[in-house]
Amino acid sequence: MPDLTAALHALPHPDESLVLGETDDNRERLEDLEAGRIAAMDAQGIDLSILALTPPGTQALPPEEALALSRAANDVAAAAVARNPTRFRSLSTLPMSSPKDVPAELERAAGRGHVGTMVYGRSGDLFLDDPVYDDFFGAASELGQPVFLHPQLPSGAVRDASYRGFDPRTELALATFGWGWHMDTATAALRLILRGTFDRHPDLQVVLGHWGEALLFWLDRADSISRTAGLRRSVSDYVRSNFHITASGMLNPALLRHALSVTSVDRLLFATDYPFQRPAEEEIRSFLGYFSSETERRQFSSANAASLFRIDL
Repeated sequence: MPDLTAALHALPHPDESLVLGETDDNRERLEDLEAGRIAAMDAQGIDLSILALTPPGTQALPPEEALALSRAANDVAAAAVARNPTRFRSLSTLPMSSPKDVPAELERAAGRGHVGTMVYGRSGDLFLDDPVYDDFFGAASELGQPVFLHPQLPSGAVRDASYRGFDPRTELALATFGWGWHMDTATAALRLILRGTFDRHPDLQVVLGHWGEALLFWLDRADSISRTAGLRRSVSDYVRSNFHITASGMLNPALLRHALSVTSVDRLLFATDYPFQRPAEEEIRSFLGYFSSETERRQFSSANAASLFRIDL
């Protein structure tokens, strides 16, 4: 959305990850919600896509601007779905820098047909597990709106402590798609669990991309925090009951095998992370061959998402 892009670039310290959406033909593909996007789906054998804004969404903006541009983005996405209802659904964008406005915009967006929402783990100095967001999680649970927790650029303090000392491009890669994005998101998800979010809202469903943003691979150690934090259940139990996991175009059978060892097939979702990952139809079909049955293939490729997001196929 050009207005949002302009507002993000106009900030005193623009999010450096914006450049990733403007590399090569990514911006053109991201802004195309018509024939070009559908042609790309057809080439991959994808019948329906769920649209969402790329990071940092509107969370980096001041409250009033975040609210206005979140509403505008949600209206643009809803209009795209209305034009192609057999090919698209959408996740809403929320003004997380204005916590008091979040539940109302979530409800408005849900009323316009958005099937869930996408947020990030931090808005300024506010972590997503801050009590000011509890009304948001309550509303998401009551409305049946899954919350996709997407990676974002780590804070300046974390970048200074862990991701500096290289040339600018390597620093950005290390802090984003190479490592930092995923550690930051796994930490945000773990904080939600430790905060008791899912004890207060047991029906809340959260989606993690990239095979669980590393959290699935460290559950043995994360479970050891459960008793210290006074949780009712282990971290693993919350992951198995309140989280869904997408592949995000990482079609690696080893990652699939591990995911199936710590959660169940009904919790796994196919996703390509378009346009940043663009697996060919042959790659997708080859990967689906690693499931043990046609029923599991159908669950992963479409049925689980249809159930979670309440989509009639």
